[in-house]
Amino acid sequence: MTQDVKSLSDEKLVELAQADDERAFEELVGRYETKVYSLSIKMLRNPQDAEDVLQDTFLRAYRGLKSFKGNSTFSTWIYRITANSALMKLRKKQLPTVSIEDADERDAPINIPDWAPGPVEQLLNQETREAMQDAIESLPAEFGQVFVLRDVEGLSNADVAEILDLSVAAVKSRLHRARLKVRNRLMHFFNDSRSRGPMGARP
Repeated sequence: MTQDVKSLSDEKLVELAQADDERAFEELVGRYETKVYSLSIKMLRNPQDAEDVLQDTFLRAYRGLKSFKGNSTFSTWIYRITANSALMKLRKKQLPTVSIEDADERDAPINIPDWAPGPVEQLLNQETREAMQDAIESLPAEFGQVFVLRDVEGLSNADVAEILDLSVAAVKSRLHRARLKVRNRLMHFFNDSRSRGPMGARP
């Protein structure tokens, strides 16, 4: 009797896929392709690049599945592959950026309350969302990666640390700097909006 793969857990599907059950791997792809693409588009802001990462992610997953030991969940593992693939693409496209160790926080705004936890995009109108996207794109790749996973996807610090193979302390450090830089960019956006007045006219 043919087994209904749709009713199986991720763990069982991985086990079957490791035993060369193509239907099991296809089911895993079906479960996670939307999530992989969503993360990719949020990191890259380019549909073609996100499609490339989507294909690269599942190609890498297929090739590496037999070495997957189950030390993390399949979802964490596939997110890790996605984030690494997107980061490599970002690094190829970006101009040289300041290193994590030398990142300058002198541009941090003063007397701004700490960023509220949780997915931020839910709180934004279209114009502000576009400004947020621009701010994220301006971040060094490693900062943007953490910011998207934590504040856009809404994952916990521990989850982000596991996905990116970092310590929780490193995630918090990168996230803090990313938030400062994003807030500073948004402050400039709001100040410019106020100075232009209604309909974009200067007062």
